[in-house]
Amino acid sequence: MSHSDATPATISRFPAPSAVLELLKPITWFAPMWAFLCGVVSSGINPLDDGVALVLGVLLAGPLVCGTSQAVNDWYDRHVDAINEPNRPIPSGRIPGRWGLYIGIVWSAVSLVVAAMLGPWVLGAAIVGLVLAWIYSAPPIRLKRDGWLGCAAVGASYEGLPWFTGAAALAGGLPATPVLILAGLYSVGAFGIMTLNDFKSVEGDRQMGLRSLPVHLGVAGAARLACVVMALPQVAVIALLVEWGKPLHAAAIALLLLVQFALMARLLGDPRRHASWYNATGTTLYVVGMLVSAFAVRAGVGG
Repeated sequence: MSHSDATPATISRFPAPSAVLELLKPITWFAPMWAFLCGVVSSGINPLDDGVALVLGVLLAGPLVCGTSQAVNDWYDRHVDAINEPNRPIPSGRIPGRWGLYIGIVWSAVSLVVAAMLGPWVLGAAIVGLVLAWIYSAPPIRLKRDGWLGCAAVGASYEGLPWFTGAAALAGGLPATPVLILAGLYSVGAFGIMTLNDFKSVEGDRQMGLRSLPVHLGVAGAARLACVVMALPQVAVIALLVEWGKPLHAAAIALLLLVQFALMARLLGDPRRHASWYNATGTTLYVVGMLVSAFAVRAGVGG
C-alpha cells in the first residue's frame, strides 16, 4: 500500500519512534562512522584526549548527517519506493503526511549545531555533506537521476567527508596532506560500492526514469565498473604507502586487495545475485584497508 492509498483509519497523525528510527536507517550509519574513526586514527591524536569531540563526531557522521540523508532520500523517493519497497515507513503510511520532510529539515539543523561545536573545518564539511544529501534526492537537481553524479556524491559523503571530519575534529584544524589524499582516494573507491548498492532497485529506477549505472550500463557493465573503481584507488594507496616508507602497511592492503579480486570473480559471475553478498565481504575488506592506511599515516609519513 502506498502512502497515497493510506486512510486515516490505517495511519496515525504522528509517526511512532520505531518508524522514525527505521526511516533514519541505522544500518547505513556504519560506513560514515567507520570513516570518521579512520580520520581520528589518521590524525595521530589520542582520541581519549578529547572524548567529547570523539562522541559528538561519531554522532554527527552517523545518526545526524547520514540519518538526514536517509530521511531526505526516502521522502523524495517515496514514489519509487512504492514500487520497489512498499513496506518502507513513508510509502506504507507509518511516517504520515509530510513528516518525512520535516524530519529531514530538523535533523539538518541539529547536524549543523553539533558540527559548529567541533570547529569551522568540521562545520564546513557538514555543510558540504548536507548540501549533497539534499541535492542528491531533491528536485530540481536530484543528482541520483544520473548514476555518475549520484554515486560520486554518495561516495564522498560516506567516506571522504567523514574521514576529513574525524581528522579535523581531533586536530582542531586542516588535516595533513597525506590524510587528505587517503580520504580522497577512498572516496573514489566508494563510487564502486554505491554502484553495487543500486542493483537492488533496477526495476523501479527504470520505471521512474532514474539513470542509475545498472540501468545505464546494464548490470554486467556496472558490476565491472564497480570492481575497477574499487580496486584502482587501493592500488594507488599501496604505491603511496611504499613511497611514504610504510611497506608493511602497504603489504597488508595488497593482501586484502588480492582476496577482493577472488571475491570479485564470483560477483561478476552473477552480479544481481551476489551484489549484496559482495558488499558484506569484499566491501568489508575494503574498509579494513582504510583503517590500515589510517594507522600508516598516524605517526607521520616519509620516514
